[in-house]
Amino acid sequence: MDMDNIECVSVSDLDEDEIHHHQQQHPHQHHGLHPHPHHHSDFSSSKPRNGNSVNGVNIVGPTAITPATSVHELLECPVCTNSMYPPIHQCHNGHTLCSTCKTRVHNRCPTCRQELGDIRCLALEKVAESLELPCKYYSLGCPEIFPYYSKLKHESICNFRPYNCPYAGSECSVVGDIPFLVAHLRDDHKVDMHTGCTFNHRYVKSNPREVENATWMLTVFHCFGQYFCLHFEAFQLGMAPVYMAFLRFMGDENEARNYSYSLEVGANGRKLIWEGTPRSIRDSHRKVRDSHDGLIIQRNMALFFSGGDRKELKLRVTGRIWKEQQNPDAGVCIPNLCS
Repeated sequence: MDMDNIECVSVSDLDEDEIHHHQQQHPHQHHGLHPHPHHHSDFSSSKPRNGNSVNGVNIVGPTAITPATSVHELLECPVCTNSMYPPIHQCHNGHTLCSTCKTRVHNRCPTCRQELGDIRCLALEKVAESLELPCKYYSLGCPEIFPYYSKLKHESICNFRPYNCPYAGSECSVVGDIPFLVAHLRDDHKVDMHTGCTFNHRYVKSNPREVENATWMLTVFHCFGQYFCLHFEAFQLGMAPVYMAFLRFMGDENEARNYSYSLEVGANGRKLIWEGTPRSIRDSHRKVRDSHDGLIIQRNMALFFSGGDRKELKLRVTGRIWKEQQNPDAGVCIPNLCS
């Protein structure tokens, strides 16, 4: 949109003949703003109001920003293309940009290269206050519509927002829904995929004295119609090297609470058992690991479990996943074990 063609004209500055002349010149621009509920982009809609007026200022002629897409374009920062929120800055020629980008362009307008100064575009901020917009994740199933200034907060916690790839062996930037990520883990990361809710894994390391922050294994389990990621890795906990195993649920936290899991490792008549609730993959792998929310095995204990001359790590980790079911009569949860 050409921002130079926008002018704001107050009714008090025009007589009736001038207003009529503007209307004859631009008859196609006198329409109300219309919502676009079936489009998944951040296209605008507006609250019903009398005429195209913001705080008593009528927008007429070439200034009539009537299609919702045009309002959305006005609120889009020309530098980062994100939606602009107060303070919205403008140069002396009326070109706007967001406050974040203002510091990045060294106080020069990216459109006309004029000095920006400290001019606020209060009119555009008022226009934004009048808008209601669909969530940006509408195409993924979110039906919500929010006032412009509430939309950003909702989108940061929207249950329909994409998930990050849970693979921890590399800084993977892929995002998507659960079916897409399952296929991505299988095809791109070559992750082992298993069906069932019990597991028995053996982890072997030839030189356990050399412990470094490294993910050893990620395995995906499919049970109860859901997907779970089992992580096992070695890292330094302070000065002590440790091994850790934990489970993450491929879904939101409120769904993860419906499941429990146990992990067990042992040998020579001794064993360690961990039981807990899987964490959602909304929590990053590092966040879960650093919270120590899983089975942690000190290296000396791990070598004791390995037996032999303690020169090779051999750990067998077994576990199971079950679903907690609510008993309507007793009001308590009972485990639903996988067969």
